[in-house]
Amino acid sequence: MAKTTYTPEEKKTLRRMFWNSGLTFSSFNMVKMEGNAFALTMEPALDELYKDKAEKAEAMRRHNGFFNTHAVFLALIAGITYALERQKKETGGVDENVIENIKVALMGPTAGIGDAFFFNCLRVIAAGIAMGLCSQGNILGVFLFLLIYGGSQVAARWYLLHAGYKYGTTFIDTVFSSGLMESVTKAAGVMGITMVGAMVASSVNVKLAWTLNIGETSVVLLDIFNSIMPGILSVALVFGMVRLIKKGYKPITLVFGILIISIVLAFFGIF
Repeated sequence: MAKTTYTPEEKKTLRRMFWNSGLTFSSFNMVKMEGNAFALTMEPALDELYKDKAEKAEAMRRHNGFFNTHAVFLALIAGITYALERQKKETGGVDENVIENIKVALMGPTAGIGDAFFFNCLRVIAAGIAMGLCSQGNILGVFLFLLIYGGSQVAARWYLLHAGYKYGTTFIDTVFSSGLMESVTKAAGVMGITMVGAMVASSVNVKLAWTLNIGETSVVLLDIFNSIMPGILSVALVFGMVRLIKKGYKPITLVFGILIISIVLAFFGIF
């Protein structure tokens, strides 16, 4: 595949857009949500394309409306919009309504992809690795979390911004038609579930201290449960909490409930 060649001006614009896209939540509000951030991300591109102040002001107004998607994929949509704005300015092949409709159409799908991959999968994987190290007093866990979860988003923003500008509106179609997104999502989902299991085993510890004395023999109940499956009580506790949350119980209620039950059972020597 031939390497894409950008002009010095395009490189400068894309670089400035990348840095601006990192400010997604700095001006977040409930009226326009990420609208201000998207306009700020587009500002370098509009500076390059529109030398007339009135044209630039109109373009800024168009891109400062309601906008909301995953923070990483904001860069992708900004790259696509940059390509469309260039086409509009240079050839007149698209108008502002087309650009706005494409932005709106991409917000929902990209938000779903970003939340599913970065927030629900990658964050859990990074947290599982970090928590295992931090529970042992190893500060490396903090840096690994920042590197895996934060670093991956920074790298993805850089790539998606350039991909959006390079491929324009064909980028999303290319990703889905190739089957890449489905494969990555499934792999990340399997990894995420694995890490959740590892987090339960390493972070949730039900220390059952109940010992039954039968004649001259003492039976430790925790050993019996662990012989069935190591950590079975921890898994049962987690799934029990999930079940109660689905039934409408508030997490704070469950926290205080576990605290009270633990104190009572510890008083009787069960815990």
